[in-house]
Amino acid sequence: MFIFGNFLAALASVLNMLLSFYWWIIIARAVISWVNPDPYNPIVRFLYAATEPLLYRVRRLLPVNLGGIDFSPVIVIAGLYFLQIFLVGSLIDLARRSH
Repeated sequence: MFIFGNFLAALASVLNMLLSFYWWIIIARAVISWVNPDPYNPIVRFLYAATEPLLYRVRRLLPVNLGGIDFSPVIVIAGLYFLQIFLVGSLIDLARRSH
């Protein structure tokens, strides 16, 4: 059973790393939106391509644009934080119990 526990611990670590990485991508997208970025820059294109599908869904479900400020990145970051605490924490607890 220790193999299953180690697998869950590794899965939790990788998931935590991926969620943290996406968290930073959302932060970079929000910061870059404060300036007028070149839409043909490869970094800007990557940030928009990586974040727009999720941000668009949040904007469509919850129109939270108050005074020209888009709060969808804040909602997505809160969701990612929730997943890090709930899902990763649950996987780690399950891995500890299966040892």
